Amino acid sequence: MSRRQQVLVRRIARIKERIAALGDLHPGTLSKQYNVCGTPGCKCKGSPPVKHGPYFQLSWGRKGKTTTRFIRAPQVPRIRSQLRNYKVLHTLIDEWIEAAMEVGEIELQEARKATST
Repeated sequence: MSRRQQVLVRRIARIKERIAALGDLHPGTLSKQYNVCGTPGCKCKGSPPVKHGPYFQLSWGRKGKTTTRFIRAPQVPRIRSQLRNYKVLHTLIDEWIEAAMEVGEIELQEARKATST
């Protein structure tokens, strides 16, 4: 195994360790909304308006289906952590794929050299 391959294999092992340590995951985006109600004379219709909220909404798509849920304020830090972990997962997977493709390319080149000599 070449030196470069050894470096890549160690890199892949570190990526796998980081993936295993990520914790809970959730795809999607979290948005904050302020709403106006239908009650006449409510402060949300004043001048200037004082809208109701914030209300947190989590939206994601999975297997061709889009889902949206309201999230209570105490759950927001947990959801943000899950969303962050999900993004990190995708970054790590991309790094893993790049490293694995490079290892495969090196192996192909070595196989070509072995058959040509």
